[in-house]
Amino acid sequence: MEWYIYAIAIIGAAFAGGINTLAGNGSAITLTILTELIGLPGNIANGTNRVGIFTQSVASTFVFYKNGKLNISKSWAHILFTVIGAVIGIIVAIRVSNDQFVQVFRFLMIVMLFVILVKPKRWLRQSAAADKPNLWIVVPAFLALGFYGGFIQMGMGVFFLAVMVLGAKYSIIESNAVKVPVVGIYTLIAVFIFHWQGMIDWKIGLLMAVGQTLGGYYAAVFATKYKNADVWAHRILVAVVILAIFTLFDLHEWFYLSS
Repeated sequence: MEWYIYAIAIIGAAFAGGINTLAGNGSAITLTILTELIGLPGNIANGTNRVGIFTQSVASTFVFYKNGKLNISKSWAHILFTVIGAVIGIIVAIRVSNDQFVQVFRFLMIVMLFVILVKPKRWLRQSAAADKPNLWIVVPAFLALGFYGGFIQMGMGVFFLAVMVLGAKYSIIESNAVKVPVVGIYTLIAVFIFHWQGMIDWKIGLLMAVGQTLGGYYAAVFATKYKNADVWAHRILVAVVILAIFTLFDLHEWFYLSS
């Protein structure tokens, strides 16, 4: 490949790492780079992308924990049961096609857009979560959320934030702080599975991981250091969902043809 393709891949991966840390669905960028720019088959691109997701999660988790935004003692149940659900989802995904479920994702994104835009102040409040989570609510909710993430993955970050902010009453920044170690743990499991099946291009994966890690690290620094980070995280979340809807329903092609 030409040198500029490597440069585009790293820069694009950095943007994706930042978006994944503050909102979610940054894989839309990295998967496009892997398939359209680099030319990897879809299944290999899917596995290769997980390498950078794992490394960016490690970097982001370190920053959130170091700067006091990740409280393991308060969030252990959310992390544990989401990871358990994700492992089950990964196992099921190996044996069952999720193509039909993916179609439902388009309409879930529309619902999410309304959820995010209605009463936006709910997304900007400070954490009101109790020190001891109600396991009767946490166990089924986060098992289901984790299963979705392991089985389908698309939009996992967006849905996780909605459950944490609106259900568990965390702030959006603290919700992101809990999200990244969850994604990192079950992504590590996915990396082992994809590698075992020969579905990772490690040269490209590690190259992209450089950008994704830098993006995740500095996005976490921004989230923990800047006063209005929660406002920007909400704005990015809205933009991510709108762009996902445009892409999933091919609305960009409609605008192109009508212009």
